[in-house]
Amino acid sequence: MTTRSWAEPYKIKMVEHLRMTTFAERERAIAEAGYNTFLLRSEDVYIDLLTDSGTAAMSDRQWAGLMVGDEAYAGSRNFYHLEDAVRRYYGYKNLIPTHQGRGAEHLLSQICIKDGDVVPGNMYFTTTKLHQELAGGRFRDVIIDEAHDPASEHPFKGNVDLDKMRRLIEEVGAERIPYLSLETNVNMAGGQPCSMENIKAVCALCHEHGINVFLDATRAVENSLFIKEREDGYADKTVENILLEICSHTDGCTMSAKKDSLVNIGGFLALNDDALAEKARNLVVIYEGLQTYGGMAGRDMEAMAIGIGESVQFEHIHARVGQVEYLGHKLIDAGVPVVRPIGGHGVFLDAQAFLPHVPRDQYPAQALAAALYVDSGVRSMERGAVSAGRDPVTGENIFPKLELVRLTLPRRVYTQAHMDVTIESIVSLFEHPERICGLRFDYEPEHLRFFQSRFKPVDGDLVLRAAKGEKVGALHS
Repeated sequence: MTTRSWAEPYKIKMVEHLRMTTFAERERAIAEAGYNTFLLRSEDVYIDLLTDSGTAAMSDRQWAGLMVGDEAYAGSRNFYHLEDAVRRYYGYKNLIPTHQGRGAEHLLSQICIKDGDVVPGNMYFTTTKLHQELAGGRFRDVIIDEAHDPASEHPFKGNVDLDKMRRLIEEVGAERIPYLSLETNVNMAGGQPCSMENIKAVCALCHEHGINVFLDATRAVENSLFIKEREDGYADKTVENILLEICSHTDGCTMSAKKDSLVNIGGFLALNDDALAEKARNLVVIYEGLQTYGGMAGRDMEAMAIGIGESVQFEHIHARVGQVEYLGHKLIDAGVPVVRPIGGHGVFLDAQAFLPHVPRDQYPAQALAAALYVDSGVRSMERGAVSAGRDPVTGENIFPKLELVRLTLPRRVYTQAHMDVTIESIVSLFEHPERICGLRFDYEPEHLRFFQSRFKPVDGDLVLRAAKGEKVGALHS
């Protein structure tokens, strides 16, 4: 039987105009932004694949939910709607709302980490790691080795290496490990999922030694779909039930609801331990807002509660990941080096393989992201040495094994035609990589430098030169 095509499970009710720019305009814009795509003005961007954080299109039901926002300072009814949704779909007992995910990371780090503690995780994430370090902890990567190999086809590259975890417990002692930070659909590895088998095993190991496991549940729904599709015994289970099972093995989670939950702002910390939850509530009042709004408006909590329910619908999550896979497999078919298998929230270009002539200390991923914008107006994000930052002790650059450019797809926003435009631009650059030159720092902030750093080309004043026989400014005008 022939497999038929599928389409998005929604129709477009409202449109937002996109401004078309010329090559010359984009050259000026990226130079003014210091060759950092984070510093571009959104009005100068044609297809924005910088992030899936807070960039989703909300549904008609979510927009209707905004109209019933209860903006009472204390005891908003929308908080209780959100609490019910988190308990139903994630299963955790206590909810502490925050303005977004990093607010939850901050609270968790402050209530759990003591100076000198070691916090293991399945690959670092930028803000998570920094909050752990600011609280006095040190991050230790315990992800499987396959996660650092962009060509590996391992279906669950987000898995924790149990032997690495056991060795860490023996090395530092369980009493110095406040918790394991377990990320689902590991972002920095290319949106790679964890298997249920591994989640069960690592949680059992940690609990055997009295170590809590806190989930980074930001993209746990996407992870649930991969378990359904790739792991034996789960094909007939619903995404909703798989999500609940994932969470049931852990002790709580941090959540940036700006991803899976289909809202433009918001997050939460969820905990099963009442004593820890009480500590978090005491701190949220200081840093975020009262424990029944945590930095969010009532209307945003209502939209989140509705979005959580929509996020686990199979038709939605299948189409969401399906669009990512469409983009990724088209690039693979064209020979473009990407992280494999294709992840859940974006496609990650292997910048080292894409630009072998650009050395690591000239930041090939940053250069490729800038060049892609100049070529077509597509905005992407560097996820390599710039994101990794510097060693807090030596001050030297950290050069991770993965030097990636992330093409992150907002949920329910772009069409397949937008993906085709993106593919054409990337393939064009890949066919003439010599046109792209490396970058050097012009300004570097102390923390999370990838957000605000500014760069200059190492050779002249262009990151993307014209192809042979073409005039600068003539491409994709």
